[in-house]
Formats: sequence, structure tokens, C-alpha cells
Amino acid sequence: MRFLALAACALSLAGCTLPYTPAALSPVTQVAPPATGAVLPVAAPMAANAPVTILVSIDGFRPDYLDRGVTPNLSALAANGVSASMRPSFPSVTFPNHWTLVTGKVPDHHGIVGNSMEDPARPGETFTMANDDPFWWNAAEPIWVTAEKAGVRTATMFWPGANVGWGGTLIPDSHGAVRGATRPEDWQQFNQAVTGAQRVDAVIDWMRRPAATRPRFVTLYFDTVDSAGHAHGPRSPEVTQAVADVDVQIGRLVAGLRGLNQPANLVIVADHGMSATSSDRVIVMDRIADPADYRPLNSGPYMGLYPVAGHEAALAAALLKPHAHMQCWRKSAIPARFRYGTNPRVPPYICLAEPGWMIAKTASSKPFSGGAHGYDNRAPDMAALFIANGPAFPAGKRLASFDNVDINPLLRDLIGLAPGTGLDGDDTPFRQVLKR
Repeated sequence: MRFLALAACALSLAGCTLPYTPAALSPVTQVAPPATGAVLPVAAPMAANAPVTILVSIDGFRPDYLDRGVTPNLSALAANGVSASMRPSFPSVTFPNHWTLVTGKVPDHHGIVGNSMEDPARPGETFTMANDDPFWWNAAEPIWVTAEKAGVRTATMFWPGANVGWGGTLIPDSHGAVRGATRPEDWQQFNQAVTGAQRVDAVIDWMRRPAATRPRFVTLYFDTVDSAGHAHGPRSPEVTQAVADVDVQIGRLVAGLRGLNQPANLVIVADHGMSATSSDRVIVMDRIADPADYRPLNSGPYMGLYPVAGHEAALAAALLKPHAHMQCWRKSAIPARFRYGTNPRVPPYICLAEPGWMIAKTASSKPFSGGAHGYDNRAPDMAALFIANGPAFPAGKRLASFDNVDINPLLRDLIGLAPGTGLDGDDTPFRQVLKR
């Protein structure tokens, strides 16, 4: 119990100072210890530095990963802060939900309706996760743009869409140059080869700057838990190791901030969860509908389909009837609770598999097992992590589950921005716990 109390105090960003004693820490929590017998510098009063807000995404981190006994840093932040199981938006995939977290709008309203998508205004073009053309992103303003317009300096150590010249337009024949764009003051182009430690070090280096150039809002992104979940499944030892590894980096972040005497409100989130998948649970679309009747956009937990001209009735007859482990809808008939189907980028038909099942375009004899997301956003396996810790948050508060559209309003409160208009979320879940 004494160790837990010491660890909790040492990790709290509200500012208590304890000797750094590596022997007291488990192997996964040790982070760049100073010389033997050294202690962390005694900090000046926290008022010397204004709190910064750091939004951390751990892609694919389910809340129940905290129960595996390998997350002393994240668990201490939760115990000494506010935590919840957060609902992603539909579809529960990476780019739509990361854009929801920073815009406060569901994918149907902010325009990033899938990791891949098409737009009637750009026939023959398909959006992929490498696309930074502002055309695809300009329907909703991300929090760093709102902050920069208000004079709040921002920096992004990776975040889907943070490399986009938001609000701008591509200049014809300019090899990607953008006119009239707003970006974070500092931003990094995503590169999976950049290690978790290097990402944390970049954030800490920003915090070393003088107050005039130090960002007040920062994002930080980790992708390894999601990658392990896809490759090996959520219950695998590889996922447990990835969770432990990212927990070490969270510990390094907290220790670095504490060493700089930089108070921070950490908002740690995930974009979605993960379900176990197997080649034993596959729905083959070309056995349900004639491939001559449709063009599939994607496959996996859900599939978008476009009818071939003149084959609309045949496709509707094949899709709009009961199917084992799958439901299909016209976009106009997608259940209202998904808040999805009005955007022109949503395909005319959506088929959604039960959690753990996959929709394939054609049959395959190659066996597989692993993990996937993109299912019903209210499915338990799709739940996402939420932890908030810092001077704005009390200790030991557990919130009821809420929708991730509420994160942008929370960030506005922390940064000191005016409440947003036209958002799909608000700060209601946090009003009883947020210190004003």
C-alpha cells in the first residue's frame, strides 16, 4: 500500500515531490534514472509555469487493458484523476474517430466518414490515410486551429489530420503546396519508425522552451497497441507487451514534465477498441450478392457498396434481407443511433458485421487470426480508454460512459477557449468534476 501511495503521488501532475528511487519501481516503470542516490530537483511553486494541455491518443487501447497488471503509470494517473470507458463514433475506425476527438463532430458531420472514402465531387478519386488534401478535411475545424486563431500556440507530435493545411486549397500544379492554410505552430509528419521514446522526447523538448514559444496545447500519438491488436488479437501476449511498452512512455512523459516543473492537464484517450477475429468467422459478400451488381469500397467489420447502374433493384433484393452475423441498410435507413448516413461520402449501402466477424469481398483459403475494429460503436469490445489527470481534475473520480464528441468541448475548457457552436458534443460529462 505504501508503494501504491508513493507511486500515485509521484505520478500526479498536481505537483508533489518525492525522491526518485528506481528500486521501488517495477521493471516496466523505470525511466532514465539519474545517478544512484540522486533525487528529482525540488520544484519551484507550480504557479511559475501555467498548465499546458496534452492530448494523448493510444490507438486501439481498450479500457480493460488496464486490468492486465502492466500499466502502473496509466493506472496511477487514473487513480489520481478522472477515468471512464468512452464510446467511439461510428464507424469505429482510426481516422474518423481521431477527427471526431479534435472537432467535436461525428464523422457524418465532419466529413472523414471512413479510413477510405469517395466523394461525388471528386469522381474517380479515393481518399486514403495518406491524403492531406484540405478538400477532404475542411468540413470541421480541429481544436489546434481554433486555438491558434485565439492566440494559443499549439504543437502536434503526430495526429491524423494534423499535417493538413486546414482551411486551405491545393495550388494547381504545385506538387502539394497549399494556399491560405492554418496548421499547428509546430507539427510532425507521421512516421511509424519514430519510436515512442522519441515522440515523448519531442514533447518534453517543446516544454523546455521559453514561455513565449512554449505550446499550450499539444497532441501525442502512439500506434503500437493497435498494430499488435490487429496482428495478434486483443487477448494476445503481444498486445499485453505493447500496452506495457506504451505505459513506460507515459511514465517518461510524466517524469519529464515533473522534472521541468511544468504542470499539465493530461487527457489520455483511445480512438476505439479491438475485437478478436478469425478465418472461422467470415461473411463472403460475393456469395450474398452478384458481383456484377455492385462495387465494394472496403472490407472488414463493415463494407460500403455502390450499385452498378441498372442493377439497383437486384442489389437491394440481395442485401436488404436477414443475414447471419450481418445487417445491411440503405444509407437513408441506417439506424439513427449511429448518427451516420447523411454525408454524401457515405456509400449508398452499408453492411455491418457482428463483433468478431469480418466481411470479405471473396472467399479465401488462407487461415488468419488477429483483431479488428469498425463494429457497432456501442459494442463492449469497441470501448475506448479515457483518463484525465492534472490540476484541473480531482482524484479518484469514475465517470459514466460518454461519447467521444465530448472531448473537444473538454479541451476548450482546459485551454480557455469559448464554447463551440454547432458541435455534436458538450462538456456535460465533466461539469461535476472539472475544477474551474
